[in-house]
Formats: sequence, structure tokens, C-alpha cells
Amino acid sequence: MSLNDWQLERYARHIILREVGGAGQQALLKAKVLVVGAGGLGSPVIMYLAAAGVGTIGVIDDDVVSLSNLQRQIIHASDRVGDPKTSSAKDAVAAINPDVEVIEHTERLTADNARALISQYDIVADGSDNFTTRFLVNDACFLTGRTLVSSAILQFDGQLSTYRAHLGGANPCYRCVFHAPPPPDVAPSCAEAGVLGMIAGTMGSLQATEIVKEILDIGDSMSGRLLIYDALSANFRTVRVKPDPACALCGPQATITDLSAHAA
Repeated sequence: MSLNDWQLERYARHIILREVGGAGQQALLKAKVLVVGAGGLGSPVIMYLAAAGVGTIGVIDDDVVSLSNLQRQIIHASDRVGDPKTSSAKDAVAAINPDVEVIEHTERLTADNARALISQYDIVADGSDNFTTRFLVNDACFLTGRTLVSSAILQFDGQLSTYRAHLGGANPCYRCVFHAPPPPDVAPSCAEAGVLGMIAGTMGSLQATEIVKEILDIGDSMSGRLLIYDALSANFRTVRVKPDPACALCGPQATITDLSAHAA
């Protein structure tokens, strides 16, 4: 495919980047990204991917927009309270960039639909708000050979990493770093513990950046590194993470070979 005059102007600031250029912009337009959750993290991810010209963005979320979402979920608006988050996100993207196709998946990600859904996309962005979904997304991405860029936020803190254990080598999966979901009283949700709205923007923007880097195969991947952000001290630190030989999913003695463990 070649870029038309309208696209050459819209994406001019990308095209003049040596690491992107016209070929890179075409790769973005051909890319298909699934965003799990159209909430605090999903909002900036979807908006920046749309602005960047990622051609197909799938959005899976079974929730509707509520007033309490608007403190951080910037893709939604007051006049869309009560609307499905997927349709609200689609409306917002249409206003940002008509080049982009948004595919609505107004449902919950489950063990029954995860593999079929994820296999339709090149890369997955996890912006979910619970560990059950995070482990399901990780397992489905590994089993379908898809790269996962995952971010999490709570109160004043954020975390980010890329998981591509399906490529082997020094690439861990999410389970290598977080072996099992913690008890609910140890890891409260944002609804229970609160979250500073701007943290979602910070981490979601970083997440979108890593997705674009993976699509373009530029820079240093976050695979094998966990980025930790403390907003109160304005501090970023990076922790090295390695594949776990005992990992139940990607280790040599793996016991997880399908998603049956996630079945309700």
C-alpha cells in the first residue's frame, strides 16, 4: 500500500523520523491491536494508537460508561454516560482519525472466547483492572503466539512490561514475574483503594509507545524488564526479570497447555 496525500500530511511528523518513515507508517496502518479494557489505561492507549494511525483497533469491554469513570477514562464523555464503553471508544476514535477501524467486542474476555479473539490481532494491550483477566490474557497470548504489552495502576503507582515468551530465549511471560493472583485483600482494586487519574495517562501513554515500538521493531523492547513508576516521588526504576524455569505456562515442564484452568 502507498500513502495518499491526506495521510502524508497527517502522519508527517512520523514519516520524518528515520526509525519510522513511510514504510513504518504503512506498517502501523496495517497493524491490528486488541485493547483489553476501555478504562483508565485503555483510554490513552486507544487514543494514541488511533492518532498514530494503527489501522485496526479491537476493543473488548462489557461495561458501560459511568460518571465515576470520567476522572481518568478520558476517551469517554459526560454525554455518553450509560453507553457501552466499546461504542463510546469507537465514537471518540472516529473524531480523532477516520483512517482507523474500531472493532467492538462488547463482551467479557473468557476462557471460551480468548484464544479465538486474540488470534485475530497482531499484538495485545492489557488494561484490565483485575488479576483474573490479566492471567487469562497472558496465557491466551502465549498459547496463540501474540505479544502482550501490559500495564497496571493503583493509587499513585504504575507498572509496565512487554511479554513475548512465545519467542523463547530470554523473554519471560507474565506468570514468570507474577506467579499467581494475590488474595483480594492484598491487592485491592482502584474502586477500593483509589487511583490518581493522571497515573492512567502516564502509564497508558507509555504502554502505547511500547506497542508502536513492537509493531515497528525499533528501540529496546521492554521484554525482560519491568518498569515501576512512583508518582509521589516522581521516580521511575526498571527491574530485570527473567524466564522462570518452573513457570507453569512457558517453562520446560509446563502444565498449562490450554485455558481450561480459567473456565468458570
